[in-house]
Amino acid sequence: MRKATYETEDESSAGTRQAIGNLVPTMALLILAAFAISGWATGCCSGNRGALAGEQFRVIVSSDIGGSDNDDYQSMVHFLIYADVFDVEGLISSPPLAGRAENIHEVIDAYETDYPDLSRCSRNYPNPERLRGLVKQGAIDPAPAQGFSDATEGSRWIVERANDSDCRPLYVLVWGSITDVAQAVHDDPSIKNKLRVYSIGAWNTHNDRASRDYLFQNHPDLWWIEADTTFRGMYVGGNQDGDLGNKTFLDQHVRGHGALGDFLVAKLDAIKMGDSPTVLYLLWGDPDDPTAPHWGGSFIKTDHGPHYWTDSADPQLAEGQYPGAKTVNVWREDYLRDWQKRMQEHE
Repeated sequence: MRKATYETEDESSAGTRQAIGNLVPTMALLILAAFAISGWATGCCSGNRGALAGEQFRVIVSSDIGGSDNDDYQSMVHFLIYADVFDVEGLISSPPLAGRAENIHEVIDAYETDYPDLSRCSRNYPNPERLRGLVKQGAIDPAPAQGFSDATEGSRWIVERANDSDCRPLYVLVWGSITDVAQAVHDDPSIKNKLRVYSIGAWNTHNDRASRDYLFQNHPDLWWIEADTTFRGMYVGGNQDGDLGNKTFLDQHVRGHGALGDFLVAKLDAIKMGDSPTVLYLLWGDPDDPTAPHWGGSFIKTDHGPHYWTDSADPQLAEGQYPGAKTVNVWREDYLRDWQKRMQEHE
């Protein structure tokens, strides 16, 4: 067991990150585009910002874990491995259809097994019982055509946490349908002043188009990153040589590393975890500027509203048919190596 905490980085990496952070955002984006074209990542990121640089973000995860795709289990394990650098304020089951709160509890059970090791690495890991108290059941059916229906335990929790006296924004990371976020905003529009939503669209939007369209059409002032394709850079493209492959990384650096590692691999034995870019976005990069480079992608501002960003249409940043995906996979080696260091604590 190594005694070093997770909260340090080597001097060369820190220096490189600081150097890129001193650049103006336009130049940083030009460098990111160059990296994407060449497929080369240097270990730097936009500014010395993010949870790994010491910023503590309030976070609610809304997930369809337990549904049709086991990648949410992977993303939840990954998120809990980094739970010491966030203020975790909610874990909401927002399927709809398959998937329930009990599936989040499955991951917490594995986390509880690893908690003694995790807490020796960082005293900031939340107690498993505290995490269990943050699990809420959200909507189990899609919203009707109007985009909202009745409040759920999950939507009420979003409203409650957003109305907390804490002045920091509340990040809601949407890994499933956006049903509960739409319900919360409908029930108390004032919470938009606190919310920052990063949602993974595509299949999730397909499962509840009405809620997504309700937010888009009626709340253009919502702070919202909507990723329909950028997130696929988590598992498509980037440096996948040697142990950085989708399967080889899990075989060598996750399998056999604690209960969480074995749980993840048992659910899905190759990296997909398409929801994890929402977490990576907060780990490294300037969270106030979605157009800047982040481990979790870079996005373009549109004329839809003052705080809405989505996938870049720049063909140089596309990975095959997926616009914007290179803005994630260009950092693949960086974020996987950082995760590897954490998993090494659990031999």
